[in-house]
Amino acid sequence: MPVDRDFLIDLFAPFGPVTIRRMFSGFGVSADGVNFALVLRGTIYLRADPDSLARFEAEGATPFQYQTRAKTVTVASYWQLPERLYDDPDELAEWARAALQAAQRAALKKRGKAGKRTIKKAATKRRTKAAQAT
Repeated sequence: MPVDRDFLIDLFAPFGPVTIRRMFSGFGVSADGVNFALVLRGTIYLRADPDSLARFEAEGATPFQYQTRAKTVTVASYWQLPERLYDDPDELAEWARAALQAAQRAALKKRGKAGKRTIKKAATKRRTKAAQAT
């Protein structure tokens, strides 16, 4: 089954409108500006986190993996879409919503860490300026 833009738009239609962008050798699928799925080598991977991981494991899904010259790298935040969902648009929409929520939680967490780094940098600059002034 070819996985192209039109196929992805149709597949995710019950979920709602999605944006499909070229990414690596495949596509990124996003909603509300947040990437929640990857399509690589004809396989769809949804974003997962500790809140949704058990669901993927129960389905026997596997995380995204790729080979380097030295090792196999596992990307534990993206898991393969269970095959049965291709024929169940309503349940696929539920999984897509959960993947979007996982991606949104990750984005908030990342923003929080970036904000803390910015605060630490600002505090360091203030201390440096104060030390230089004395």
